[in-house]
Amino acid sequence: MSDFPVPSQLIDRFGRQVTYLRVSVTDRCDFRCQYCMAEDMTFLPRAQILTLEEIHFICRAFSEMGVDKIRITGGEPLVRKGILDLLQQLGRIETLNELVMTTNASKLAQMADAIQAAGVKRVNISLDTLDHDKFKAITRTGNLERVRQGIEAARKAGFARIKINSVILKNRNHDEVNELVQFAVDHNIDISFIEEMPLGVIDSHNRGEMYYSSDLIKEDLATRFRLLPLIDNTGGPSVYYQVQGSNTRVGFISPHSANFCGNCNRVRLTAEGRLLLCLGNEHSVDLKKVVRSHPGDMTKLKKTIVDAMQIKPEKHEFNIHEQPVIMRHMNMTGG
Repeated sequence: MSDFPVPSQLIDRFGRQVTYLRVSVTDRCDFRCQYCMAEDMTFLPRAQILTLEEIHFICRAFSEMGVDKIRITGGEPLVRKGILDLLQQLGRIETLNELVMTTNASKLAQMADAIQAAGVKRVNISLDTLDHDKFKAITRTGNLERVRQGIEAARKAGFARIKINSVILKNRNHDEVNELVQFAVDHNIDISFIEEMPLGVIDSHNRGEMYYSSDLIKEDLATRFRLLPLIDNTGGPSVYYQVQGSNTRVGFISPHSANFCGNCNRVRLTAEGRLLLCLGNEHSVDLKKVVRSHPGDMTKLKKTIVDAMQIKPEKHEFNIHEQPVIMRHMNMTGG
């Protein structure tokens, strides 16, 4: 094993370079969003979750093989005890260009300054509605005012960019897309609209009946805004537009209406330590087993990661009108 030639890049069997790792630090969340999890969730026991030291070790391995962007997710990452220590350690990885985070912002009012000081450059904030009653219904436990306070604290903390992520559902919040963009423009932040991912069995709504495509959202926005196509590409699934007369960018993530897998550059590390090679497939490798069976063996870990690139699938196979093939909820996957 000691003579294993560690590559400087991670290339899958379709010639795509993996430069982006999404890391779920917990499956727990203080919200219970209807499209993300069941109302009465059973969370993983602590022993089954990667320790913060194991997460840092795995992130180091990826960074030494060409991954220069890491996104911290959950569940809700800010409910994980010790999260600031982990962010500080990751922020000191010299080869990392971007350390970013996705959060529901429930704890940002208290933590935004410390998160930014730790080295997090950008934050994505989940926000599907500006209506207090709708927000309570969608999140089941969330408080919209606390989230808005978190957004304001993030703006003052000085992150390079702040972006809202909005999952749009027909007859639930599709009539708010113009208001959400106006909110982003007024606060000088970005926004992405996301078609619902069919992950896990839910009982709150019929996904097929409530599907609202990116094209329909664009038609709605055209009644108030002019969106100018942007040629820059982040390498991710979003297609971005600039709102004319503002600094706000509007992105569309369209797993159903516009498959975005051709240039996929990412993999995911779940909270229980599985390296998930595709959001919409079950192809995965148990990295927790590797780091616990071979503690401190960076070469063994890197070889496992390199070998895993050979099972990364070409694309996902989502069908919004059928029961999901992928039974794990989004909080298990990493939002």
